[in-house]
Amino acid sequence: MTEIPSELFYTKEHEWIRQESDGSCVIGITNHAQDSLGDVTFVEMPAVGQVFEKGAVFGVVESVKAASDLYMPLTGEVTETNEELNDSPEQVNSDPYTGGWMIRIKPSDSINTKELLDAESYASEIG
Repeated sequence: MTEIPSELFYTKEHEWIRQESDGSCVIGITNHAQDSLGDVTFVEMPAVGQVFEKGAVFGVVESVKAASDLYMPLTGEVTETNEELNDSPEQVNSDPYTGGWMIRIKPSDSINTKELLDAESYASEIG
């Protein structure tokens, strides 16, 4: 059984989103995604201050098997990146929901959770 934390929102492209109390959102890839990729060897992340539209590619995860684009689940500005992934990209494999987070954004609009998947819907999506 793949771990799917109930407090997060998900996309069909296998990103997760955690809303923080300050209004920011933390984004990473799901346990299912990291498991499919295999051992992550590099994470290419955007620069702080970059603004992305929902659905735009904001980075790349490279593994021993493949390279996979990362898709922005919400329109917003990058306010922080997980610098630890530069030296320890394997955190995406070992701890995808906490230590393996990728970026923090300031969403440009209120978050429409109807456009995202809850844990149950995501579980159905990955079968």
